[in-house]
Amino acid sequence: MSAGTQLENANPVVFRRSGDRKLTSNDEDEDSHLIRSISDPEHPLSLEELNVVEQLRVTVDDAESRVGVEFTPTIPHCSMATLIGLSIKVKLLRSLPDRFKIDVHITPGTHASEEAVNKQLADKERVAAALENSSLLEVVNQCLTPTRAV
Repeated sequence: MSAGTQLENANPVVFRRSGDRKLTSNDEDEDSHLIRSISDPEHPLSLEELNVVEQLRVTVDDAESRVGVEFTPTIPHCSMATLIGLSIKVKLLRSLPDRFKIDVHITPGTHASEEAVNKQLADKERVAAALENSSLLEVVNQCLTPTRAV
């Protein structure tokens, strides 16, 4: 972020991280564990620390090969919502077997442009096109690289 740019949410509420724990092979919380350390694009904090992602908003149906993630932007007009959703989706696409259908969307009622952002995140072609943009891909990769050990 450049020196003259103001943060949209300069003082976000920071939540306590849930404790680290070992995962078992049949652990349905594994997907929550995968995404909790994703960095926020605006702050040097994880999505978990900002309460953008929560374990209770991650659903895994192994039998149906489906993973669902609801995320909650820190403010209703967050311009980074699509980037956050894209980062979550990319992390899961890179980490899970191809058989999984991944649905990433905004928690209902928490963002002014919820419908438009959800439409973008659900469109495979738009996601693929976004990832072909080297500048955008660089930002996503930065979000997926934790700034500290978590």
